[in-house]
Amino acid sequence: MRIYTRTGDDGTTALFGGQRVNKDDLRLEAYGTLDELNAVLGMLGEHPACAEERTWLRTLQNDLFNLGSHLATVDPEMAQHLPALPETRIQEMEQWMDERDAQLPELRSFILPGGHPAVAAAHLCRTVSRRAERRVVALARVADVPSTIPSYLNRLSDTFFVWGRWLSLQTGTEEVLWTK
Repeated sequence: MRIYTRTGDDGTTALFGGQRVNKDDLRLEAYGTLDELNAVLGMLGEHPACAEERTWLRTLQNDLFNLGSHLATVDPEMAQHLPALPETRIQEMEQWMDERDAQLPELRSFILPGGHPAVAAAHLCRTVSRRAERRVVALARVADVPSTIPSYLNRLSDTFFVWGRWLSLQTGTEEVLWTK
């Protein structure tokens, strides 16, 4: 099977269901940023410091793919065939954060990304997650977006912040604090 179709050479692409839209459409910006987040999350997961959390990371990656499929679908008939949105995952992320946060020193300063490659990767995930959230919020102003998606992304970025702090602890790396 060829990977290229040439149908996008005119600056358009097809949504799930066949509707063609411009490649700079808000919908594509939203699910394209989820795709980018999924890629950087995959990079984070390859750090040895994340080995014990790899299953959790893969769950989040699958969630992002599922969220993207909902954003890429406007045809109600096609939407019936999509995977369910991860309704309980927000609570699971909160529980995960609470468990890790209980192990961390009190936060007394802003933290800069860095100190260890895995920590920096977690913060990259956090910032891309925030951008994905902004793109989804922009899309939601002009189109129907399941309410679970912005909430999920908001909590996910918080998760990556805690993840970065927790990885500093796990790797024995001092957190890089912002100095004025």
